Amino acid sequence: MSLLPTLKTQRLILRPLSPNDAVSIQNLASDRQIADTTISIPHPYPDGEAERYISKQIAEQKTGHAVTFAIELKAESKLIGISELREIETEHCVAELSYWLAVTAWGKGYMSEALKPVLNFGFESLSLNKIYAYHMARNPASGKVLQKNGFQPEGLLRQRVRKWGKFEDVRLLSLLHQEWKSKDI
Repeated sequence: MSLLPTLKTQRLILRPLSPNDAVSIQNLASDRQIADTTISIPHPYPDGEAERYISKQIAEQKTGHAVTFAIELKAESKLIGISELREIETEHCVAELSYWLAVTAWGKGYMSEALKPVLNFGFESLSLNKIYAYHMARNPASGKVLQKNGFQPEGLLRQRVRKWGKFEDVRLLSLLHQEWKSKDI
């Protein structure tokens, strides 16, 4: 996969991850509320985890299995979250969308804004036919972000993940290339 481009929106810059992002990721992902509303971010967030994550994502991009964008506030050049397309299957033209946002950035429309260029990149540059995403059933705000971007419900995966010793239901949504192309999302 060629170098990941930098994508811009009115308020945001989505750029490739850098080892320099480790301190910001460590600080933001250490917030218990981030871990509580995501499927796979641990709490406490271990020291060195941000460096490991960045190295893994850069390696996954080189092999074509994932692309990860750091989300920055354009006005402040401040990292506020991550959006990635992972589990990219070129044979079936499908990938999983994953994302998280700093708690201080919640409720401001940043993630809905960030997903538009990420979806465009997935469908146009990666030639994907389907992008799917999961969210914990008790996190309906994440589902609203997906639906605002055209995702359609596929189903409820009962007790799909275990979070802090408790089994959690997870919702699966997806967006097809033809749906994305036919709508002004």
